[in-house]
Amino acid sequence: MADVTELEALKASLRGARNAAEALSGVAGRVDATDSHTDVSSGDLDDLQRLTLANAIAAQALRGLVESMLKRRGKLDQDAAEESDAAGIDE
Repeated sequence: MADVTELEALKASLRGARNAAEALSGVAGRVDATDSHTDVSSGDLDDLQRLTLANAIAAQALRGLVESMLKRRGKLDQDAAEESDAAGIDE
């Protein structure tokens, strides 16, 4: 039987990762439009700092959830689990 709480957590985590990635599209368009002979604006760099951190956190949270689901099902080998633990992924 499916774990409803786990599935809802997965859906929420996927939404968070997608939203974080989509938030980068606005600043990506501005950076792409920047002339190669000029500097990126301070505002765009500030946005990139904030948005890339949000993106990384959302992706790491999703990865941790997926790996914990795989571990629970016995589908993640011990070497991969240890690598994840060494990378700072918490269940």
